[in-house]
Amino acid sequence: MKRNLAVLDRIVRVVLGICLIGATIAGYIGIWGWIGSIPLLTGLVGFCPSYKLCGCNRWNLRSD
Repeated sequence: MKRNLAVLDRIVRVVLGICLIGATIAGYIGIWGWIGSIPLLTGLVGFCPSYKLCGCNRWNLRSD
C-alpha cells in the first residue's frame, strides 16, 4: 500500500479517532463511537481506501 494521506490529514484522523474512542469508553457517547477506529487506523497506516477509490492523493499536493 502506497501512502495517500498528507501528514496533517494523518494527525487529524488519529486525534479524531482517539477522541471518539475515548468518549465511548468514558460513556459520553454510545457504541457508535467505536467508528473512531477507522480514522485512527487509516491515520496510523497513512492509507485511505476511499481516497484510492476516488483517485485522491493527498500525499503530493505541493505545486512545483
